[in-house]
Amino acid sequence: MNWYLEVLKKYVVFSGRARRKEHWMFFLFNILAVVIVATVDLAIGTFPLLYPIYFLAVLLPHLGVTVRRLHDTGRSGWSVLFGLIPVVGGIILIVFLAAEGEQHQNAYGPSPKPAAAI
Repeated sequence: MNWYLEVLKKYVVFSGRARRKEHWMFFLFNILAVVIVATVDLAIGTFPLLYPIYFLAVLLPHLGVTVRRLHDTGRSGWSVLFGLIPVVGGIILIVFLAAEGEQHQNAYGPSPKPAAAI
């Protein structure tokens, strides 16, 4: 849950880098929240009211953590636009987001991973 809240605190931060764990934990908690919100929305008979409100509320944080994750792999945040290409674009974007981040400082800042213990 802490990972989800940390991303929300960086609501529109598109600079810097994000670890794989930060991105994928936010993604996981976001999926769970979507299921809960959609279920509540259906249960109280207001579907589609709460779901689009939640979607709009987390759109910028999700985009921000995705851009920071791409920065960690050494790619520009504009690479997120690959997701707009039907079928293949989504697969390419998933591969980029799942790739190991650069261990050293890159153009987007220092590595977010703690230094390995010696």
